[in-house]
Amino acid sequence: MIPETMRAVVKARAAAGAELQTVPVPTIGPQDVLVRVRAATICGTDLHIYRWDRWAQSRIRPPMVFGHEFAGDVVAVGSEVSTVQVGDFISGETHIVCGACYQCRTGQYHICRRVQILGVDRPGCFAEYVALPASNAWRNDPGLDPAVAAAQEPFGNAVHTALSTDLATKSVLITGCGPIGLFAVGIARAAGASRIFATDVNPQRLEMARMMGATDLLDARGDVVGAIMAATAGEGVDVLLEMSGHPAAIDQGFAALRYGGYAALLGLPGKPLEHFDLANHIVFKGATVYGVSGRKMYETWYRTRELVTTGRVDIAPIITHRLPLEAFAEAFEMMIRGEAAKVALLPQAVA
Repeated sequence: MIPETMRAVVKARAAAGAELQTVPVPTIGPQDVLVRVRAATICGTDLHIYRWDRWAQSRIRPPMVFGHEFAGDVVAVGSEVSTVQVGDFISGETHIVCGACYQCRTGQYHICRRVQILGVDRPGCFAEYVALPASNAWRNDPGLDPAVAAAQEPFGNAVHTALSTDLATKSVLITGCGPIGLFAVGIARAAGASRIFATDVNPQRLEMARMMGATDLLDARGDVVGAIMAATAGEGVDVLLEMSGHPAAIDQGFAALRYGGYAALLGLPGKPLEHFDLANHIVFKGATVYGVSGRKMYETWYRTRELVTTGRVDIAPIITHRLPLEAFAEAFEMMIRGEAAKVALLPQAVA
């Protein structure tokens, strides 16, 4: 039986922090499903909301249940739903698209002009239950680890970024070893990259990059460009996967990219870049640059499933902590301090 209320982590007011509250269980429309959440992983976007930075202030309208990476069991379906059944174990594609704009009508759903994001524009998954359109439900193997199933959403971002070009036999630079950067290291290895450079300022994350398959670990505060040029006979790397959004890392990445190289950018700067050498970094180099927004719907999900279920990329080690929902504040603070990579909240567990 579905209860009337549930526990949820709520951005209750326009200030830093969040609260665990009792709120109504979401209602569903004829094309929606209701999901009992087994695991919800914390993303960088959630950190922005928790810390209440400039981006969050411009986008979030409290009170709001937030969180957007989850996996769970379907417990109710709308009257018009035929593709998902009660009992299905699903993950959520969190970009809810309009289906009518130019981008949607030409197959570019991932950059829908009227997109609503779960946990940002509508109630999210840091809760015991979450509602979403049935078309956004991705069915999983019932035996998949719920935390891994939840993390397929951000892993998909790394899949979209890394596999936007051919990495086989290529030298690759991954700037930023947060969870998605670490995922990208594993994907680059699985795709046959010949050499994988990884940069970060956190020694623990660099060691995790080594575990995921990086061949060269570089402290981003050092001479990254010099080290890469020395290792590549002065040519630079074939491919840049920019995951950090940090201005210095972006500059290093393009400076280390070879002439005619390829760059895929996923990291989001906190504000517009004030200094970027467009002429020398892109134009004169003849570089190809690809901007990544989320996952392709649903091409990326098929690729993600193959990488995860075949074991070609093991993402479980990146989920460093699993905590009950009521320990959300501890989870966020660990991530802010850089003591955790990916943290899974377990709404059905009790501390």
